[in-house]
Amino acid sequence: MKITDLRCAVIGRHPIVRIVTDEGLYGLGEVEYTKPYLKPWVLHFREALIGEDPTDVERCMLKIRQRGSFKPYGAAVSAIEHALWDIAGKAAGVPVYKLLGGKVRDRVRVYNGSIRRKRTGDRPEDYAADVKWMMERPENFFMVKQGISFHSNMKHTVEDFHYGVRQVKSGYHGAMDQGQISERGMAHLIDCVIAMKDVLGDKVSLALDCGPGWFLNDAIRFARAVEKYNLMWLEDMLTGDYVPWVNSQAYRELTQSTSTPIHTGEQIYLRHNFKELIETQAVRVIGPDPADIGGIAELKWVAEHAYMHSIMMAPHGTANGLLGLGALINVCATLPANYIAFEYPSASDPWWEEIVIGLPDPIVKNSHVELLEAPGLGLDIDPEGARKYLLEEDTNFFD
Repeated sequence: MKITDLRCAVIGRHPIVRIVTDEGLYGLGEVEYTKPYLKPWVLHFREALIGEDPTDVERCMLKIRQRGSFKPYGAAVSAIEHALWDIAGKAAGVPVYKLLGGKVRDRVRVYNGSIRRKRTGDRPEDYAADVKWMMERPENFFMVKQGISFHSNMKHTVEDFHYGVRQVKSGYHGAMDQGQISERGMAHLIDCVIAMKDVLGDKVSLALDCGPGWFLNDAIRFARAVEKYNLMWLEDMLTGDYVPWVNSQAYRELTQSTSTPIHTGEQIYLRHNFKELIETQAVRVIGPDPADIGGIAELKWVAEHAYMHSIMMAPHGTANGLLGLGALINVCATLPANYIAFEYPSASDPWWEEIVIGLPDPIVKNSHVELLEAPGLGLDIDPEGARKYLLEEDTNFFD
């Protein structure tokens, strides 16, 4: 079997990768909807892959892996890797999890980081009302994650929240503000945590997406202040979204200063850049994204290494879309006992659930998703349903 074409179309807001072969099999991969600009970067790899056997996934990846980078540029390589595994599974007639060593769980736990409504504000009572809405949803999520501090609007809406430079209408998803947090800002953060825990109690767990943007001194003060609330983790305080470095030494000092679990990893590309973070016990939880780290095999390698160092695993995935859901389900079915849950990637637009074939109904039941038993990653796109969302330049995407 040989690759005859690599195509990419932006469907809705997602760049979708389609690898075509001379035997009629094809594979699909999906890039986060926050990165529609990556279509040309995906197509940049076309000539390198044409003529290769797509079922030799690692051989194909050796040609392109070194061309990726930290978020966002690892996404193109990652989506291609997903499409290669999709073909490999179809060729073998088995779900991809069988090719990754087989399942260790029959259903996969997920948490809510993506099913949102517009919050009424950034006051403690607004946060309380928001988590109440989340905990009452039919998915019965065991855990919800809330954005606070630099990962929320409170950096703009709370007067004198911090003393750093404020970016206004930066034009970029994930633009980072940074600065010393004021006493007023710190008190506001703690009040929001108290309000949310008053609602959730111990029935639904709470994690906080915090940044990046914190300095180490503030991160230590806050992590210690919230220890008694038994949070699942504090995510991306020092580095995170679109920050192209790891800062393991600072994370290690933060982790050693508190009993509150510290989490990072969604922007990190390749296992090599997790090495120091894991081996120095710099965090308690890592959250690589299979659509950014370099693919699902890359994520599995990192999970196994983290397991040997007693570090927990909670993969990121909020904007990965429903094809991205297939990739997350397959790899997380195979992960060791340090796996907690992955961040459920809801559809970016309502019509996605109408054009994606193979979804369970309901998708999430009691905070779990059933394994997909169709060959490959288990999901497909209905060409006729999707054509209305294609640009004219992409009309041959499904041909």
